[in-house]
Amino acid sequence: MAEADLNPEELARNVALSVASRSSEVGDFIVSLKLEDEVYDYRFDSHIKGYEGWQWSVTLYHDQDAGIWTVDESSLVPSAEALQPPRWIPWKDRLLPSDLSVTDAMGTDPDDPRLVKGYVAPKVDQPAKQKPSDGEAAPDSQEIAGQDTESEAGWESDAGDERDGDQESGAIFRIVDESDAARSDQDTASEQEADENSRTSEEDLDEVVDELALSRRHVMTAEARAATAKRWYEGQHGPKSLSTRTAKGNACGTCGFMVPLKGELGTMFAVCANRWSPDDGRVVSLDHGCGEHSEIQPQEETHLWVQSQPAFDDLHIDVVRQKPWEERPEVELMEELTSDEDEADLDQD
Repeated sequence: MAEADLNPEELARNVALSVASRSSEVGDFIVSLKLEDEVYDYRFDSHIKGYEGWQWSVTLYHDQDAGIWTVDESSLVPSAEALQPPRWIPWKDRLLPSDLSVTDAMGTDPDDPRLVKGYVAPKVDQPAKQKPSDGEAAPDSQEIAGQDTESEAGWESDAGDERDGDQESGAIFRIVDESDAARSDQDTASEQEADENSRTSEEDLDEVVDELALSRRHVMTAEARAATAKRWYEGQHGPKSLSTRTAKGNACGTCGFMVPLKGELGTMFAVCANRWSPDDGRVVSLDHGCGEHSEIQPQEETHLWVQSQPAFDDLHIDVVRQKPWEERPEVELMEELTSDEDEADLDQD
């Protein structure tokens, strides 16, 4: 649509009026913005109900050679003060743990940032020791003692067997240097100490893996454990709960019904095992309190009976259904008549 007679602002207003349902929905002119390549954006205030802060946007193109303005498009655009719907959030991000029932299951994503792969013990390949076969040549007879202790022990046994049968053909001679032997003893001692330290560290590692069950397929990351501790500590089973304030300093950390946890979380939390406690079977912080501490003495028994005031319910009326007059026996009728006469006499007195 091209217009040559109208100025661009008047042309943009006419376009907005043609699009609006009512002429009153187009307000005053706000601003014109130059976009690019002689394209301009004209803004008008919007008076549509429910669109407070929105603006009419009409885009025009100015052809300088022809001297005309062409309408490109028109729309409603929000300003900084516009009333807009809340940002859409996926249902999985809006869902809370309290929204799930016992039959619902969320599952765990393969790339869940709260988990990391568990510990996998390294595989150690230990080749079996083999004796030299009959066809293989024996090691060099002039061998320095201490270079391969395990192999030498095996070869010495073979050589001893041969010496028993034929001392001339199977003898193995060794040249031993005292300085080399002393150095070999030191190396052997250091190797034994290193082996002992290695075995100790491996045993400690295995103990930690077994105690914390780190050999599971996935375990929690340090960040996930920290977030869990923060959530538990600030919850209703932490030190800020109302029950802790009324516990009078009797914390769960000194309670006999406290079952400790393992790992890092065990330094801050435990499980309550008191059947009379409202926290029974729940994870509580060590500085939490519930009023059912194991060291609290029971109340002293008294033989005095404290009579409370009776309570009357004046808000409800009990309707008792009675038999019709014809079906009621004569005895009941006589009793009612007698009671009515007695009440009448009392009223006269």
